[in-house]
Amino acid sequence: MLDLSPGWQVALEVVGWVGSGIVVWSMMQQRILRLRVYNLVGCLVQVLYNGVLGVWPVVALNVVLAVVQVINLTRLLRGREDPASYSVAEVPAHGPLLSQLVARHREDVARFHPEFRAPTEEAAAFVVMSGDEVAGWVVVHDDDGVAQVELDYVTERFRDLSPGRFVFRRSGVLAERGYRAVASAPDTVEPYYEQVGFERRGDRYVLDLTA
Repeated sequence: MLDLSPGWQVALEVVGWVGSGIVVWSMMQQRILRLRVYNLVGCLVQVLYNGVLGVWPVVALNVVLAVVQVINLTRLLRGREDPASYSVAEVPAHGPLLSQLVARHREDVARFHPEFRAPTEEAAAFVVMSGDEVAGWVVVHDDDGVAQVELDYVTERFRDLSPGRFVFRRSGVLAERGYRAVASAPDTVEPYYEQVGFERRGDRYVLDLTA
């Protein structure tokens, strides 16, 4: 262990507590990508702290945990672009499954779509799955060949992993139904559409499905 002055010892102690705090904070995250990133940062801080103190078993543990997080992060980021990561199924827009999903996440749905109340009569709905988990859902209606989005929701766990990219760009489900384009709902809060290739047109974002 280094022979540190009292001031440096205090600073080092702060670093140790900060690292522990980051690890604890990471475990409180619902978004899986953020959990991995924060946990990695916390592990690296603990490596620094315990390395200075010479506590090598703890250093070794955190090095292993950091490597695990790097591997998991790599898989997650690659999975965002892998069509096998998600599947999509059409469900009745007024059926019990969608109704229960919307009701269960009602407050969070209202945060992103404050004007949404219920699907229109002619709406079509699609549920996005990641393995056995529901990652999100999309409700649209036909507006002269354009899939007009009424509701586009991703559960918090998957919000950093771009299931929307899969639905709109990779799955082909909307093009198969004959839609030429997709237009976002005008009331969408915190829209992400430009990140997945939509273009801003007035109060909406539009994706050309024929390109």
